Amino acid sequence: MELSRTHHPIQVIRPQREADRRWLLDLWNREWGGETMVSRGRVYRLEDVEAVIAVQGGAYVGAATFVVLDEECELLSLNSLVEGIGVGTRLLQAVEDAAQQAGVPRVTLITSNDNLKAMRFYQRRGYRFHAVHVGAIDEARKRKPSIPRLGLDGIPLHDEIEMRKVW
Repeated sequence: MELSRTHHPIQVIRPQREADRRWLLDLWNREWGGETMVSRGRVYRLEDVEAVIAVQGGAYVGAATFVVLDEECELLSLNSLVEGIGVGTRLLQAVEDAAQQAGVPRVTLITSNDNLKAMRFYQRRGYRFHAVHVGAIDEARKRKPSIPRLGLDGIPLHDEIEMRKVW
């Protein structure tokens, strides 16, 4: 089914079917370069994390993965496959809701130093810069060689930008 800006409502679901899990794994492979995610020096596999999927008119239109730790929820990935219709916002809200239900006081995320669009997206939704981890992507690349050296707009990938939203 073709992804579009149809007027079908966006539903956010938890993956329950095998088809959901296969689609998420394919998304991670395609968008994140493999079956693992490296964040803040930790390696995560899809089976280690929680996820939400956005569906519109029967088609997958996005997903977010996250982990709830002791005092925070870490957003590991957020992919919106259709821009401008609220997919990313709906997914982010679902992660924030899960964090609040778990009783943690904040959501933390990492983005790469080249991802200016993501930094704008998160700031508009109440996230603030918390830290810059200089050279963290260079270190992560040692564990996950599929991480490219050049990112968006030809910007060299080196640093992780940590953002937080606290309530």
